[in-house]
Amino acid sequence: MEFPQIDPVIFEIGPIALHWYGFMYLLGFIAAWLLGNYRAKQTGSDWTKEQVADFLFYAFLGVIIGGRVGYVLFYHMDLWLKDFWYLFKIHEGGMSFHGGLLGVIVACWYFARKTNKTAFEVTDFVTPLAPLGLMFGRLGNFINGELWGREASSDYFLAMRFPTDPEGLLRHPSQLYESFFEGLVLFIILWFYSSKPRPTKAVSGLFLLGYGSFRFMIEYFREPDSHLAAVSEVITRGQLLCLPMIVLGIYLIISAYRAKTEK
Repeated sequence: MEFPQIDPVIFEIGPIALHWYGFMYLLGFIAAWLLGNYRAKQTGSDWTKEQVADFLFYAFLGVIIGGRVGYVLFYHMDLWLKDFWYLFKIHEGGMSFHGGLLGVIVACWYFARKTNKTAFEVTDFVTPLAPLGLMFGRLGNFINGELWGREASSDYFLAMRFPTDPEGLLRHPSQLYESFFEGLVLFIILWFYSSKPRPTKAVSGLFLLGYGSFRFMIEYFREPDSHLAAVSEVITRGQLLCLPMIVLGIYLIISAYRAKTEK
């Protein structure tokens, strides 16, 4: 299967251009805003629409700043040491999910202090809103023809050639795998799980466990970045970064239900 030719630019008006990748980020935040407002209106919610909007502003900063800083620190420290301004060259591409996650955690901590909520009250509310943003983001990667997967069998019905691949191999569209499992499937799991009262920290733990597990599995189909040295023959850098998420997620879920039982 050949990669569908999609112009990464939706439209241009003079020097202003709207790219599909940026548009996908916008869709992710719109989805989070709509879902957050819906949850804020539910009986028993201690959130307001104004708080949802405020938090999403801080989360946006956390995603952009954390995603870029994480990408540079985790994957391109060598380039930053050679060029200090490389950190700020976001237009050249390069964002890290794990860095973005740390940025959002900082945003949650700051917002919790500002609104007199606990950090886990904030994360439990917002984590079900995040997977759709991940889904749109991976669709943006697919449209850009980047972050494609490992070589696939010629008889695999989803195998395709990406124009950005210098080797021209048939590959797994791993961006679509991530969009489906880390995005849509994880959203459905978290949305329905969090639709009923759960002990504090349980929803946050399920997000970490779910994302970490899905990402760990999909790494077997995802082509490791060529500039990264392999951690070993059996585990990738992405899988190594997922292990703490899985462990922490399990710990949060167990401690949440243990605390509920003790009460």
